[in-house]
Amino acid sequence: MLEAYLRQQQEREQQGVPPKALTVEQTARLIELIKIPPTGEDGDFLLYLLTECVPPGVDQAAYVKAAFLTDVAQGKATSPLIDRVQAVEWLGTMIGGYNIDPLITMLDDAVVGDAAATALKRTVLIYDAFRDVEDKMRAGNARAKAVIESWAAAEWFTHKPAMAEEITVTVFKVPGETNTDDLSPAQDAWSRPDIPLHALAMLGSKMPDGLKMIEALKQKGHPIAYVGDVVGTGSSRKSAINSVQWYIGRDIPHVPNKRTSGVILGSKIAPIFFNTAEDSGALPIEVNVDQLETGDVVTIRPYSGELLRNGVVIERFDLRPTTLPDEVRAGGRIMLIIGRALTDRAR
Repeated sequence: MLEAYLRQQQEREQQGVPPKALTVEQTARLIELIKIPPTGEDGDFLLYLLTECVPPGVDQAAYVKAAFLTDVAQGKATSPLIDRVQAVEWLGTMIGGYNIDPLITMLDDAVVGDAAATALKRTVLIYDAFRDVEDKMRAGNARAKAVIESWAAAEWFTHKPAMAEEITVTVFKVPGETNTDDLSPAQDAWSRPDIPLHALAMLGSKMPDGLKMIEALKQKGHPIAYVGDVVGTGSSRKSAINSVQWYIGRDIPHVPNKRTSGVILGSKIAPIFFNTAEDSGALPIEVNVDQLETGDVVTIRPYSGELLRNGVVIERFDLRPTTLPDEVRAGGRIMLIIGRALTDRAR
């Protein structure tokens, strides 16, 4: 399994993309290696694959991962590489889905209960499992009470850093109008589930050297801002923002081959694309970009609505909607909406 993974890693490196996330079969085989590590095998690498390269949520590989970590956390399985508390902590990184019920069950466990509570406090994709935590609280479980109180105080949100007062970026400008087919070409639709691979097709027709330009601009040491006169017209495509964020965003811990965050500036940003950018944790700003050129280093003051170059304000804008700073902080508009609903329910 490891040899096949490393071969695939080398093949994809030649394409300029990271390895694919692990399949359910690879995850199951990996777990067997973690239970009894082969002599001479790098344990840290095995744990890296488990914690960073398995899709979270309700993917079947996530089911296998969650089941194994649950067994370790409950003492039903062992590994020289993982202790019970670590297993719970890693369950807590799986965002939602198959990890929720085990974490709630473990609130009763004297050894790992505190770690389970900490994990749940920072999880918002709870949905109907809220009742299970509430029932434990009413039955006198102090950890469950602490979790409910944490949700009520929105600690899932406040533990994350606020959006910065100033954001310095290097401009990558695509003149004229960019539509979603430029960003996610229909002829490459087959690769859309594989975000890094599909992103190689971005701007292939409109600006063939665009991706090389982005890589060169990164050498300036600042995040890249995607800038255009008109951005994101055309059909609604989540894959379009996925591709843009692959080049301008940041990795999401414990989520393979997907990125969040990133600044998008446009004199006009199409409403559907704007909303999709919000949902994905990006910072889309409508501002006159006539004075911006590729390679410019500019500073954005989102709260005061100022765009500066060399310390001089060159444009002003209104940050809309007013919830945008909170959306960015939460990891996207969807996470903010779900998190607020959880907090309201807990109160």
